[in-house]
Amino acid sequence: MKTLTIHHRDAETGPVLHVAGDLDHARAPELRGQVGRLPLTPGQCLVLDLSGLEFCDSSGITALLAARQHALAADAGIVLAGVPANLLRVLTLVGLDQVFTLRPDSGPMS
Repeated sequence: MKTLTIHHRDAETGPVLHVAGDLDHARAPELRGQVGRLPLTPGQCLVLDLSGLEFCDSSGITALLAARQHALAADAGIVLAGVPANLLRVLTLVGLDQVFTLRPDSGPMS
């Protein structure tokens, strides 16, 4: 199993978290904690760049939903960027592709 790494950077539109490795039952609380500590203001957009994610189980998906709730509670948006094909398939199967805004990368929004 791979470890989970989360790198934070600030963009003009809000925080960007690059999530890499395995987002599983053991590591999902790490993402939830880091997102929960992010100060978000109304109108910002939290970007979760998942391009480095190698594995995501149901706990990881729950952590993504918790990140969405954190953003919505702050009246901010959330984008999942660079979603790997295997995770995109799961998100589509369960209808979460309709809940999250999905983008191919975490570059500047137009």
